[in-house]
Amino acid sequence: MADKNEITEQDRKLAQGCLECSVCAAAREKQGGFAFWFVKTIEGWLCPQCKAYEKVYGRKAHEPVPDDE
Repeated sequence: MADKNEITEQDRKLAQGCLECSVCAAAREKQGGFAFWFVKTIEGWLCPQCKAYEKVYGRKAHEPVPDDE
């Protein structure tokens, strides 16, 4: 049985969907406004792509991407 914290290929595919999502991208970039509020509100309990993004990248879908990435 796979470890619950193990990152699978399915997790990576879902996280890629979050990266390509225009709403999530706007939230990460602008750090405010409706998109930010929406993503911050729904990411943890509704969106499987946002959940996978957090698992793969170790940060919430609304958090900005660090400059070194």
